Amino acid sequence: MFGTHDLALFILSGFLLNLTPGADCLFIALRSASQGFKAGLAATLGICSGCLVHVLAATLGLSALLASSATAFTFVKLAGAAYLLYIGIGLLFKRTKTGSATPASVAESEGAVFRQGFLTNVLNPKMALFFLAFVPQFITPAAPSKALAFIYLGMIFTLNSALYCIALAWLSSRAASLGIGRRAGQWLSRLTGGLFVALSLRLATSK
Repeated sequence: MFGTHDLALFILSGFLLNLTPGADCLFIALRSASQGFKAGLAATLGICSGCLVHVLAATLGLSALLASSATAFTFVKLAGAAYLLYIGIGLLFKRTKTGSATPASVAESEGAVFRQGFLTNVLNPKMALFFLAFVPQFITPAAPSKALAFIYLGMIFTLNSALYCIALAWLSSRAASLGIGRRAGQWLSRLTGGLFVALSLRLATSK
């Protein structure tokens, strides 16, 4: 459809790629475990909205600019790394409120969680390059509208990612359904903060 091919292989490949742990999955799991399924769902919607931005950018050729311009890639990369570092430091050093079972650092509104998930995804230039490198492999050279085919495949990938992330959010919230004590929640926050700092450093040093 729309000049695409091997759709089943595309869906399977996308599913396997979603299984690879990264900042997005970590963010969803943390929010779900600490605040419940609704927060995990908000994180999922934010991240998937970021994916749609990357799909549109790749369709318009903005991702090609990132691939060809070292300056543009470096700018977006450092912005993304700085944002991940900001989240990580916040999780590391914010203390738990007295008498609360939920760490103050993760007690965010669902709107705030959505925005954090959105920015975590949008400010990752590797996502833009991924769509630029991966999706065109499943578009036929004779496609009547390559832009339409790209959007079609991008929407399928985003939908599959959403389904996987919703399942991850549900499983994470269920795993924490027995309740996270104040100290346990604080250590979970610190552990995740440390991982986000490590991810920010890895992104900042990527080529």
